[in-house]
Amino acid sequence: MRDILVTNASRESDLHTDESRLYVKVGSEFSKHKTVKHSAGEYVRDGAHTNNIENYFSIFKRGMKGVYQHCSEKHLQRYLYEFDFRYNSRDISDFQRAEICFKGAEGKRLTYRRTHYREAAQA
Repeated sequence: MRDILVTNASRESDLHTDESRLYVKVGSEFSKHKTVKHSAGEYVRDGAHTNNIENYFSIFKRGMKGVYQHCSEKHLQRYLYEFDFRYNSRDISDFQRAEICFKGAEGKRLTYRRTHYREAAQA
């Protein structure tokens, strides 16, 4: 768990976790570490909660099981970028979401390369 956190999150971040012992030591490596104790029915304390990340993972897991059904580690980051976009734009209109999407594609060109077929033909 530590390797994942320190590789992907800024050490200046405030870390909000549940009471799992996995986070005790690594929590000291971040700016602040606040916990909530789910086992005692506590879900928010002093502004700390895990609701956002639990919501994100719920949407991600549903999408991966229901829509995509398989994701190799090689492409995992691409799927995460897509779900980041979905989650971060969930409170705006479809029109606004489309505008942001098109703006992100501006100046980029999608191509279809037949590398797989060329390699097969050369074999």
